[in-house]
Amino acid sequence: MQKAFQAIGIEKYYEDVGNRIDVLKGIDLRLAKGEMIAIVGASGTGKTTLLHILGTLDRPTAGKLLYEGVEVYSKNDMDLSAYRNKTIGFVFQFHHLLPEFTALENVMMPGLIGGHDRKRMAEEAAEILGKVKLSDRTHHKVGELSGGEQQRVALARAIIMKPSLLLADEPTGNLDTRTGYKVFQLLQEMSANYSLSAVMVTHNMELAHEMDRCLTLAEGRLHE
Repeated sequence: MQKAFQAIGIEKYYEDVGNRIDVLKGIDLRLAKGEMIAIVGASGTGKTTLLHILGTLDRPTAGKLLYEGVEVYSKNDMDLSAYRNKTIGFVFQFHHLLPEFTALENVMMPGLIGGHDRKRMAEEAAEILGKVKLSDRTHHKVGELSGGEQQRVALARAIIMKPSLLLADEPTGNLDTRTGYKVFQLLQEMSANYSLSAVMVTHNMELAHEMDRCLTLAEGRLHE
């Protein structure tokens, strides 16, 4: 199976008043196209830091991140931003939707930022909102949506650019059990429909074990 993403020796540390704090200590991770991986571990172990590095929101102190054999962090900031917009979709615990815009406008946003045609993005956003069962909420503003509906809008926004990698940081953590499971099922469905690789950070072990692999981050290292 072709490895679409590969992290090699990823390290991350911070300096705090002369003290070095090691968060990640040589992370190796291979992620095949279409594979879904869960990362679990105690709070404060660096799961979100790792997700941000995989998503190029933060640079590692050392190590390499390869996408289809090309070193991602060798790109300049402009090329890295373009790569992130095209290749990666993000879903966070707190959806980070723009409250002054409608569900449709929120989903369109990555395409508009990427300079794509507004009419085409509106059509694609409406189609994806239909797939996450929100056709009847397209023109509602964020404040008029339930927590589960807001997270489904966030999922639709994450996949509007047809990314290769979906990164989800506690996507069900702010929802009740039943609603959270529905969002998780949609995440699985969208991953399968669009052949996305996915990495999900979660404290929910039940959901974690429904992924293709479950990895634990402890003391700066990943364990199968």
